[in-house]
Amino acid sequence: MSFRIRAARVDDLQHLYEMAKLTGGGFTNLPADRDSLTHKLERSERAYQNDSNEHGDDLFVMVLENVETGAVRGTSQLFTKVGQTWPFYSYRLSTLSQTSKELDRTFSAQMLSLVTDLEGASEVGGLFLHPGERAGGLGMLLARSRYLFIKEHRARFGDKIFAELRGIIDEAGGSPFWDGLAGRFFGMSFQEADYFNAIHGNQFIADLMPKHPIYTAMLSESARAAIGVPHPNGRAAMRMLENENFSYDGYVDIFDGGPTMIARTEDVTSVRNAKSAMISALGEGETKAIISRGKLGDFQATYAMLGENDDGVVIDEQAAANIGLSVGDEIRYIPR
Repeated sequence: MSFRIRAARVDDLQHLYEMAKLTGGGFTNLPADRDSLTHKLERSERAYQNDSNEHGDDLFVMVLENVETGAVRGTSQLFTKVGQTWPFYSYRLSTLSQTSKELDRTFSAQMLSLVTDLEGASEVGGLFLHPGERAGGLGMLLARSRYLFIKEHRARFGDKIFAELRGIIDEAGGSPFWDGLAGRFFGMSFQEADYFNAIHGNQFIADLMPKHPIYTAMLSESARAAIGVPHPNGRAAMRMLENENFSYDGYVDIFDGGPTMIARTEDVTSVRNAKSAMISALGEGETKAIISRGKLGDFQATYAMLGENDDGVVIDEQAAANIGLSVGDEIRYIPR
């Protein structure tokens, strides 16, 4: 397979812009706006050039590239410390139980509270794969290669990590959750609010959103049904996150109500199980794996057929060619 993951460059702008137009909305981290994407790429370039080991407010953008054609066919992002430029808001779903002795009845009510509990955590996000490439495990390569990068630069990331999954979006591009809750206070459609957030940040949420808990019983049936439910296209991503030891703990996105999946960084399966080894030979191994080489802007990853031996590992020649490896080089790897 002649695909590799590499650090994004500013000259990838047109590729990202074309993919952003295919998302269908709800992808705050990949807006179809050239200025915003340029800012992301420039910020990412600065992060790749920073060789410190500090846990700061960095963004790393990666792309999936066809090695043979040079075409960029996917992208993903890593945020090292959210909530530093502006607050990072979530809704937290909780239950309040109250009992009346006179009526001999207990009533339990679900509530949504606006919180900033996840500030300081790291985030994996912005993952998008071109519709023409949604086969052959390329989505998994995009997603899991990020954990090899985290392992390589562990000090740059927090002890907690999360991923926000896109929520339910209707055929018209609207959000039942937004329409049933926040849209009533803002006088904006979901698409307008989502686009504004992608370009300007979500400080307007802090300015205008009511701070008291919202009883879910007061929402429309369609809004309640969307709480913590991923978009149908995101169910596979949710399963991948669960396989990586992420779990849903009642946090949902303030715009579309999609679930936020959370894990301790050290407990993420691919971070915990990543190994390092020297390439002892080129040849056909028996195990399919994701391998990576390099640090920061030199980081690259690809699929490989890998075999372990006393001298290190054997990888296939196509994988070696994809990311410029030869006998004697060090790699990190995780089984597929």
